[in-house]
Amino acid sequence: MVAQRLSAASDRALSELFRARRIAVNAAPATGWHDFFDAAEHLLEPASIDLGLAALPRNDLAALASGGSGELLALTDAEGRALGAVAERLAPHAIDPLPPTDPRPADEAASARAAERAFQTLGGLADVLIHALQTPLARIGTGALSVTERRRLVEQGFADSTGEAEILVRIAVTAGLLVGRDRHLGVTESGRHWLALSTPERWATIAVRVRAALPGGLRTDNGGWIAPELWPLAYPLDTSWPAKARTWLDLCEALGMTAGDAEPAWSEGLRTGCAPDPAPLVDLMPHEVDKVFLQNDLTAISPGPLAPVFDARLRSMAVRESRAQASGYRFTEASIARALSSGESAESLRAFLGELSLTGVPQPLGYLIDRESSRHGLVRVTTDPALGMTRVLSSDETLLRTLEVDQSLTGIGLAPHGGELRTRTPRDVVFWALSDARYPVVAENARGEVVRADRHSVFDDAAPADPYAGLVERLRERQGEDTEAAWLERELATAIREKTALAIVVNMPGGSTRELLLDPIGVGGGRLRGRDAAADVERTLPLSLIASVRPA
Repeated sequence: MVAQRLSAASDRALSELFRARRIAVNAAPATGWHDFFDAAEHLLEPASIDLGLAALPRNDLAALASGGSGELLALTDAEGRALGAVAERLAPHAIDPLPPTDPRPADEAASARAAERAFQTLGGLADVLIHALQTPLARIGTGALSVTERRRLVEQGFADSTGEAEILVRIAVTAGLLVGRDRHLGVTESGRHWLALSTPERWATIAVRVRAALPGGLRTDNGGWIAPELWPLAYPLDTSWPAKARTWLDLCEALGMTAGDAEPAWSEGLRTGCAPDPAPLVDLMPHEVDKVFLQNDLTAISPGPLAPVFDARLRSMAVRESRAQASGYRFTEASIARALSSGESAESLRAFLGELSLTGVPQPLGYLIDRESSRHGLVRVTTDPALGMTRVLSSDETLLRTLEVDQSLTGIGLAPHGGELRTRTPRDVVFWALSDARYPVVAENARGEVVRADRHSVFDDAAPADPYAGLVERLRERQGEDTEAAWLERELATAIREKTALAIVVNMPGGSTRELLLDPIGVGGGRLRGRDAAADVERTLPLSLIASVRPA
């Protein structure tokens, strides 16, 4: 019985079933379910069965139609045979399994294009993550990236089009580098770690995670994927699948995992379930450099793509002006002040730039670093635990008065108190408000020690809670012990209410069975009363002797 099998299924299996059937936990019919019998009744309705069949891959559908399927919850019996109602819905469809096909190898030109696309995608992903560390991305109620946010990513040069921006964000979410919380998408701890990886490690990490996220109908038993040319055919009863397949193909092509319907050499291992080998891909990518030219006009020119570890740190102290194989960066008062606020010192800046530069540290840049460093810390932000307030201190009284009347700081509510300013706004919020307004500010702890203020907004990696957990728990609380007998009574009561004739198989003495065609009249006291039209008599049957029931 379906209800009995539902009650015996794991919580995870039930959640996956409800998700496939698109059950809304806070709407009908789920809100009206009292037990597994109610759930089973809904799951056996034609519309729900159609949703269940649409969620099955082509090969599973072909096996189900031929009677050779494995057990599928609410679709088959324990032996893998399609339930009667399921067989009726599946009968009009002639579905053959996917043919065993391997993709053709990509030629030299296609491989080069795939490598170039992968390189651009990795760079764009890094840009998006660095941006999201400072300001989480806005999304709309459906969870999709907002139109305004997509345009902003294009305007900042992270993507060439809003469509490409959407692909970058989809890849990041799929790979667990970004995660949604409320109305925002933020960088996860995994995403921040990914930014510190080398280019080969970045690609391998994302490729493995995207492969793991592919729908089951695209995966093979060895952990790889089927030939991309077959992807649009994977879910024949899902009318929305062609668009979904196109999205997955676009993601994989953007990462260089596929080259149209061809396969680059570096993807063969991934497709066959092996660990990725990015070496052939990296060989076709632009050669990365670890040095730049620092110039007297406060700019830095990279003669090639700067290695990620150097690019990330350089961008913490300079503004990138151009994104190309020869990128340009500019040092400004604000960018140096931002670096100092993030924990750098004049000495650490000079040491890093001296190692990175092919031309040494130019005198104008050295002056800029020294000037900003000498001013840095003129404003101190700390917390008074006893008062529960944030204090803003400075030896320059004129500067404090300037802070008090600065219209850009009205949001943090600074108020004079003796020779300082106070506010109930948290210390880190005040610190970054002053830093963004280009004041020479440092953060201090309660002991007066300078501390590093980390502005990075990192979201928890934890997986979101199962939305069906509450529904499953409620059904289990009302789960009875004799599920089969209770389900039989439910079937009989439904037949009586709907005046449906039944074919009832009865266990006879000696182990034989007999089928009776009855019009059920009533059920109670452990017995069924029904009229046997063939014999023109009313019969009473103990429920304990009934082996099975089906509509006549």
